[in-house]
Amino acid sequence: MTAQSIGTAVRIPLSAIIAYVVLACGLAWLVALPLWLGDGLAHPLAGVLIPVMMFTPALAVVLVILVLRPVTKGERLRFLGMWPLRPAKRVIWLSVLGLFGPLVVIALSVVVAAAFGWVQLDLVGFSGFRETLEASLPDGVPVPPTGVVIASQLIAIPFAAATINAVMAFGEELGWRGFLVPALRQYGTWPALLMSGVVWGAWHAPVILLGYNFGRTDLTGVLIMVGGCVAWGILLGWLRLRSASVWPAVFAHGAINAAGGTLLLLTAAGADVDLALAGPLGVAGWVACAIVIAVLTATGQFRNQPELDGGPGRLLSPQRERS
Repeated sequence: MTAQSIGTAVRIPLSAIIAYVVLACGLAWLVALPLWLGDGLAHPLAGVLIPVMMFTPALAVVLVILVLRPVTKGERLRFLGMWPLRPAKRVIWLSVLGLFGPLVVIALSVVVAAAFGWVQLDLVGFSGFRETLEASLPDGVPVPPTGVVIASQLIAIPFAAATINAVMAFGEELGWRGFLVPALRQYGTWPALLMSGVVWGAWHAPVILLGYNFGRTDLTGVLIMVGGCVAWGILLGWLRLRSASVWPAVFAHGAINAAGGTLLLLTAAGADVDLALAGPLGVAGWVACAIVIAVLTATGQFRNQPELDGGPGRLLSPQRERS
């Protein structure tokens, strides 16, 4: 089973796409199985198994590529957007955008949540975070200035996003934006972005159904996660298609994870925060992403895909690239 060329792009057989989705989701359930057989998120190995689960999409890609061979050997890194990094300027600048752009979108989601009354903020005394900080310190230990602690955490977000969070995000991004988005691109840009977002969200089901992210242990939690992954997946997918590289999406995913708790730093004491509404993956995040997506769409950004328009992108067939 080998890839076929369609225009300038590599066409991945539908059987390979289905095999990838089944493997990625099946491996995720397999890794999470001890949590289901044990104490759920309270399981002593939860802090290990959840990060391991993040690498199941990458493992699924490796298995599909090695066993089914949907991409020829010499074109695998190119198709996945891992290498070569050219034009370097485009990849670098979109990686920088991926690193800092999600921070802006998450800040916008906080504004949306506050505007709709889904969260009460305290931007002066940071009383909610101060309570949490006080509770975490041993008796008699003075509480450091809350504003200084919050500022240091906000400053650390890009560094965390570009390091440990990017490493963890790579396990997912190699699958979702490295393989799945370009594989589905043969059906059109928007179908590819929407379908990959739905799969990405459903893949989280093993931990979402245990209460991860939203504290909801039924189908509504999964549906909320699917909505969040579709919204964010469109933006990450745009980075992938616009750069012809997986790395901007890796950094953006790392930034989302690193900044995901920003809202909780800014809430007022005693505020009841429903992350399904106010969180970056909840409705507020959907609205913030939709605003950015509308701007990108209005400015024609989704039409500019170097690997599909004859430029030096990652999905060109070797024959077309040499011509």
